[in-house]
Amino acid sequence: MLLDFNTLPEESRVWIFQANRSFSEQELEEIKEKLDTFAENWTAHGSDLQAGYTIKYNRFIVLGLNQKINAASGCSIDASVNFIQQLEKEYNVDLLDKMNVSYKQGEFVAYKTLLDFKQMAKDKAISKNTIVFNNLVTTIAEFNENWEVPASESWHSRFIK
Repeated sequence: MLLDFNTLPEESRVWIFQANRSFSEQELEEIKEKLDTFAENWTAHGSDLQAGYTIKYNRFIVLGLNQKINAASGCSIDASVNFIQQLEKEYNVDLLDKMNVSYKQGEFVAYKTLLDFKQMAKDKAISKNTIVFNNLVTTIAEFNENWEVPASESWHSRFIK
């Protein structure tokens, strides 16, 4: 069952899929339609799941699930991963590689491999104040408070001296 992402409870589970590039306006329209259909039909053991999504900076797909009503099962999580893999193929984009980092350079969102990010930290091209996206958050509350933070306040801090 599709809900507005902003109406999901703060303890709702989130999954963040980071694209290796920005989506075009046309792609965003199509992806939103596909996300609407997916969320509307997403189930766990035959029971509807209350889900919503948001897309941030034209490159982050954030899928939320109200687990108070029905929790995601292994099969329903597999279904969401399969859906994201279909988007990857259709739009020739990487959404599942966790070995990449996105961060802000002014208002621009940059995307680097983890190795490149580590080297940039070593070269002092980024600092503890660089705004990074902590895609390891697991709830809407964490997403709202700890997703877009200075590198010093996330797992990225281990690379910055």
